[in-house]
Amino acid sequence: MSSAIPPVPPLPAQPAAQAARESARGEGDGYDPATDPDDTGVPSPAGSDAAAIGRGFLRALFDVSFRTFITRRLASVFYIVGLIVIAIGFLVYFIGGIVRGASALGYNPGAGVSLIVATLVLVPLFSFLAVIVLRFLIEAVVALIAIAENTERTAENTRR
Repeated sequence: MSSAIPPVPPLPAQPAAQAARESARGEGDGYDPATDPDDTGVPSPAGSDAAAIGRGFLRALFDVSFRTFITRRLASVFYIVGLIVIAIGFLVYFIGGIVRGASALGYNPGAGVSLIVATLVLVPLFSFLAVIVLRFLIEAVVALIAIAENTERTAENTRR
């Protein structure tokens, strides 16, 4: 084991309490979390237009070194697609269960009623749980990407 002391990161220009007071008064670096579209606390680059964002997205998409992340940009798209898939699954299983239960009423009334009741209870429950799991997974991935980006930014600032 090495007894070398790790380098001490540089101190910020001002204490955190002072920065918070200045931010509350509207002073400081001008960062306003309420206007931040990704809501991660990391300021977006100033002056970014739609064309630059599109070029940046395509550049990040084909970045074979994986230094740029696209997951946060696509998280809402994945969530919407996932909700649509869950809704389609809900409709298929709900309608299918009701139809099968109604057809089973003719030859086995107990099984038909059981199938209808199970469909009315279980399909919405499982669909709701699927939405929760989808949201949880997407939030977890986005949080990991945000941690990676913030860690990279911190490492860049401590190299100075």
